[in-house]
Amino acid sequence: MTAKIAARRYLPTAAFALTLSLTAMTPAAAQQGSVPLPASLKSAGHIAVGIETTYPPMAYKDPKTNERVGFNVELVNAIAKELGIPVKWEEMSFEQLMTSLTTGRIDMIGTAISDLPSRRDKLTFVDYLATGAQPFALATKAGVLKSNADLCGKTVGAPRTTSYMPVTAAWSEKNCAGAGKPAITVNGTAGATATRLELKQGRLDAAVLGPEYVAYLMADEPNTYAFVGEPLNKTLFGLAFDKKNTELRDAVAKATSTVMKNGSYQQALKKFGLERQSLPEPTVDAGQ
Repeated sequence: MTAKIAARRYLPTAAFALTLSLTAMTPAAAQQGSVPLPASLKSAGHIAVGIETTYPPMAYKDPKTNERVGFNVELVNAIAKELGIPVKWEEMSFEQLMTSLTTGRIDMIGTAISDLPSRRDKLTFVDYLATGAQPFALATKAGVLKSNADLCGKTVGAPRTTSYMPVTAAWSEKNCAGAGKPAITVNGTAGATATRLELKQGRLDAAVLGPEYVAYLMADEPNTYAFVGEPLNKTLFGLAFDKKNTELRDAVAKATSTVMKNGSYQQALKKFGLERQSLPEPTVDAGQ
């Protein structure tokens, strides 16, 4: 049976008021960067970074303190340290990020945004983390659902407003039906929270979300979930820049490389459970 789905690209829709904050950095510290700054940043005295804070563990608000936290927050702060310049954070909705970048309101997008060829007509990326459509199940089914092939013939849920539905259906068409096995029945859900609920209620055998979010769920509810195989596709998260601003992109790429070599990157990966998504070095515009 071939799964029938309606696909739409995921774009978070919640609007958030713009808030600004400066990462504390003394003038002395601002001169200790290991990477030369572009003239525009030297003149501004800071790097303006747009971020959307509703996607744990990449960037979100700590429910206890309401402070901005997450892997991307720590990564950008570490990069800024290598550049020797403070971060001026600008919180906004996902939809505002690209427009704010191309109009010069911000210098860089620091939120979790996929480096896609379709976005590179206006943007250029420094890739720092692998991602994709990650299957997972309840830990009680870990003995039955171990590999991607074990999903054939099962009911798998994914948010209907994301790319995870068509990716799962396409994978099933090629690797299940194409191999003479029962196809995956792909059920659309109302979102990540609904996906988790239906999985726990037994309406789904497995689910598909971003591996970074699955890692967050596993930390939030220990011993409840387990990964099933590898991501069904592989893409890259990148720090985004206006396509014309290659000088800043290249400076950030150098700083990211340093952060990956000095241990700050690995420390942040471990803190947020993202070790399996690490890259050995940053790349530029390598997403597919």
